[in-house]
Amino acid sequence: MNGLFAYLDGVAALGPGFDDWPMLAAQLRGEAIWQDAPTRLPVPQALPPAERRRVGKPVRLALALGFEAAAMAGADPAALATVFTASGCDGDNLHALCSTLAEPERLVSPTRFTNSVHNAPAGYWGIAAQATAPSNALSAYDVSFAMGLLEALGQVRGEQRRVLLIAYDSPYPGPLARLRPLPEPCGVALLLSPARGEHSQARLALGFEAAEAGSIGVAGLDALARSAPSLRALPMLAALARGEGGRFGLESPTPLTVELQPCA
Repeated sequence: MNGLFAYLDGVAALGPGFDDWPMLAAQLRGEAIWQDAPTRLPVPQALPPAERRRVGKPVRLALALGFEAAAMAGADPAALATVFTASGCDGDNLHALCSTLAEPERLVSPTRFTNSVHNAPAGYWGIAAQATAPSNALSAYDVSFAMGLLEALGQVRGEQRRVLLIAYDSPYPGPLARLRPLPEPCGVALLLSPARGEHSQARLALGFEAAEAGSIGVAGLDALARSAPSLRALPMLAALARGEGGRFGLESPTPLTVELQPCA
């Protein structure tokens, strides 16, 4: 496949029924049974107490994913360039803002305004990880994972540096949930490197041709992958968990395929 490529040094996962990548990997291998359950978001201990109290679900989710993937790869989070990609925003915060603006007195909390911007998780990552490396935040609705991966791989190859991709989704409450149904908070993170190293688990290559997305083999997780844009990576991660290779089509505006080759 003649496309962008990188080595996968770290993986993270968090969502309904799985607290981290080892737990999900065991479910993908059939060693444990996946059961739908509310996502357990950890408290972001790396943030100062005042900031810790203010952040919403997307920030807690993104930080947990980023730190897990970095730890797995033995990487210093402060030195990693990052790409944050999400199909939407902080739904709880947006709902609260819209509700406030519908009232006679439109008194918006400065904290809610600060957390309403799409790159809020990236900003809190800078605080929590003390990171000064470049950081991008993007959103592309249902194709957000594919576009995030494309951006991350472009940086890996163009700048010859490690890039941490954090893809996440958080549901909307109230009336917005009927227009944009999403599952419990969930996401994955991939730490991508330009060269193979001691932590490399697989080689990922991106090509511009069509391919089937592939099946995870677990009905509940297949349904979850279809309902959350950030979890479009699950068929590929299922192969990784089983030590298998394969080609997996990604939902995108143009044909896009990712090829996974495990490192022996």
